[in-house]
Amino acid sequence: MEAKAKLFGHPIHQMLIVFPLGLLATAFFFDIGWMATHKPGLAVAAYYMIAAGIVGGLAAAVFGLIDWLSIPSGTRAKAIGVWHGLGNVVVVALFAASWWLRRGTVEVPPTGAFVLAGLAVAIALVTGWLGGELVDRLGVGVDDGAHLNAPNSMSGRPASDRTHRAA
Repeated sequence: MEAKAKLFGHPIHQMLIVFPLGLLATAFFFDIGWMATHKPGLAVAAYYMIAAGIVGGLAAAVFGLIDWLSIPSGTRAKAIGVWHGLGNVVVVALFAASWWLRRGTVEVPPTGAFVLAGLAVAIALVTGWLGGELVDRLGVGVDDGAHLNAPNSMSGRPASDRTHRAA
């Protein structure tokens, strides 16, 4: 099932999720580094990575919702998509709460901020797996007729154009 929201022939949601996933996970590792070293730069970097990750997560969510709305009702993909999407909303909300707790003490974040970030990362591991299930197992966001010799997405030809397959 092809994604509805595309840019240059590729699903926008799948392009955008790498940013919040990377930023928020890295912020958590910077938190761990801060706990080990108490170097304020690590906490400050985590604070700004969380802010950027929240913005990126909200942007990715818009395009994920557009794609989810096109999944046929009553399918396993629709149900998995609900858990994936709602779980990621929880992840962003937990990181937003973690960011909020840090705002007055950016260089020395409170324990609650770490706990919320850690919980969010644990949930993100599950929602990331669900996203993989949607794409890799259920074919959501994959061009119809995709194959190993499909033409370039910017060629204007459909992936199912089998006339250009190598022998």
